[in-house]
Amino acid sequence: MTTAQSHVTKEEIAVLSKPSRGGRYWMSQIGIALGMLLIILYCVLPFYWMIVSSLRLPTEGRDTTFWPDPVSFENYPAVFDPANGFGQALLNSLIVSLTTTLLTLLLGILGAYALARLRFWAKGLVLSIIIACSMFPGITLLIPLFKMFTGAYSWMPINWMNTYQALIIPSLSFGLPLAVWNLTAFFRQLPVELEQAAMVDGCTPGQAFRKIILPLAAPGVFTTAIITFIAVWNEFMIALTFATRQEMYTAVVSISKFTGAYGYDTPWGTIMAAGVLITVPLIVGVLIFQRRIVAGLTAGGVK
Repeated sequence: MTTAQSHVTKEEIAVLSKPSRGGRYWMSQIGIALGMLLIILYCVLPFYWMIVSSLRLPTEGRDTTFWPDPVSFENYPAVFDPANGFGQALLNSLIVSLTTTLLTLLLGILGAYALARLRFWAKGLVLSIIIACSMFPGITLLIPLFKMFTGAYSWMPINWMNTYQALIIPSLSFGLPLAVWNLTAFFRQLPVELEQAAMVDGCTPGQAFRKIILPLAAPGVFTTAIITFIAVWNEFMIALTFATRQEMYTAVVSISKFTGAYGYDTPWGTIMAAGVLITVPLIVGVLIFQRRIVAGLTAGGVK
């Protein structure tokens, strides 16, 4: 076989090895594109309708046209009417969400690192109990927590109703299992030799964790923080139960309490405008940090 014949044979093999571009291939591509389009529409249309409804005149709250005519911004100033207390509600949501996220990270990182590095016979049982705690329906915990926070139990005479701790501590019970479970898997995939090498160079175990392991685990920590913050920011059931005074309402609870000019009508435009105001910052934050979030969900160790 000559060199030219050998060259032609390789080209023929390359052509034959290419995937087919027949009708079935293009049908599958069109089907995938349509499926993705339907998913996007399913996710975007409710948000679009919320924006459109917030831009209608206050008297057109039940209008069903796909674009407001005329466009009005009257609903947005109405959100911050002193009677609604929405500004204080936003501050309460920010305090509760940030505090819960920071405590979740602090306790979750320490617990996850211990479970990833320590060896003891009940490690699997502990992890199973932790993840099982997050599977309890939240509503089943409201009555015991309500009795606890109102001082109904003689062995725990506390009165935490309408306080920040009544909103933060129950939220920790849902955020911590997720943080511990995710970060345990992340820490477990980081080589222990990194810490050993750092200690050979003179670091204490604490310094090795703080200067070596924690920076490498930053994607997982960041992802856990974002997920926890969004979950607490959108939490409704706990905030509705343990915050009964307007000055302690969170943003989502405050929206549910909006009333119209006569006290019994529903101000749909104002509610939609408030929904836009509390949703847009989360969407912008996710879009800005999407690479870090994806990195935290997919990264598993040192490459």
